[in-house]
Amino acid sequence: MFHVQRTEMVSKTFRLPEDLVNRLSTVAQQQGVSVNSLVAQCCAYALAHLAEPRKESGETASQVQGQ
Repeated sequence: MFHVQRTEMVSKTFRLPEDLVNRLSTVAQQQGVSVNSLVAQCCAYALAHLAEPRKESGETASQVQGQ
């Protein structure tokens, strides 16, 4: 059975450089999505692919575990 799902949204204000906003607007228009949707997807992608914090020796946690 079909169930409509709703994603809880929160309103926040961020200040971004004008050239970045212009690029986001262009890409959103080309892809047929809202700028808000594009920004949310970009943030989710960036967080999912964020490098692990480095240890004091300058190595990432995954490099240390692989030894």
